[in-house]
Amino acid sequence: MPELPEVETTMRGIFPLIGQTVSKVIIRHPTLRWPIPKQLPTELPTLKLTRLRRRAKYIVAEFSRVNQVGSQQTLVGCLILHLGMSGRICLLPKDEPAAKHDHFDIHFTHGQVMRLRDPRRFGAVLWVEGEDADAHVLIKDLGPEPLDASFDAEYLFKQLRSRTAPIKTTIMDSHLVVGVGNIYASESLFRARINPKTAANKVTKSQCARLVAEIKATLSEAIEAGGSSLRDFFGADGNPGYFQQTYFVYGRTNEPCQVCQKPILQIKQGSARPFIAVIASVNAGVVVRHVHARNCAHALGDDL
Repeated sequence: MPELPEVETTMRGIFPLIGQTVSKVIIRHPTLRWPIPKQLPTELPTLKLTRLRRRAKYIVAEFSRVNQVGSQQTLVGCLILHLGMSGRICLLPKDEPAAKHDHFDIHFTHGQVMRLRDPRRFGAVLWVEGEDADAHVLIKDLGPEPLDASFDAEYLFKQLRSRTAPIKTTIMDSHLVVGVGNIYASESLFRARINPKTAANKVTKSQCARLVAEIKATLSEAIEAGGSSLRDFFGADGNPGYFQQTYFVYGRTNEPCQVCQKPILQIKQGSARPFIAVIASVNAGVVVRHVHARNCAHALGDDL
């Protein structure tokens, strides 16, 4: 499933459409995770795309009506777009033939098409009238954005006090913080030197500070790299992301750790599989296994 960096990359890829006017809308297959609103082919034409923003893994596209002299814009409504498990939003020329899994098009008067391609049909195209996209049932109860200043060590430490689930699954809870999926949770915890099995309420304030810093750094670096392309993800321009080339642990089972050269082991937590680098040391004849940290010298007894 595309995570925050992939959704951010997709949104940035369709920025050239901002300021353009819709000429027509085509719905080929209305049955996605929820039905595509049937009124869109009549609702959207003549409206201008005035803003694109991301909230968690949703892209919010704002459409406005412009008066005849073009001096005033009135927000009419917002599309809420989700890529599902394998969806893509493509920016294409207007004469690009539709393929088998191309379900939804927005044509713009300047000649480009925004197209949703979704083989598994777990994506979503929803319409919200007026300015209330953030009040939508899918968005209103979400936690803070991980790259916002409001997501800091103090916030995380306070939120973890009542949570006993493993820290890995806890930071993947979108009510706590949005956009930290399996890939980036695994990478951030490794970089922060925190065992993914640690109970959330056992994570110290100093660990929270490290974890917040590494979540922000990992996501920022992934966005700069265009996200991760493991199976289906490509940006709106058709190019893959490259962050997977820098993974420390995710998807690297049995490969050597980039820090200590010991093999990466995989553990299963719920439906996700975090990856940890494990090294063995002998202490009084007992083999001790511990999650490897970013710096081998700090692995033993740091906080694991």
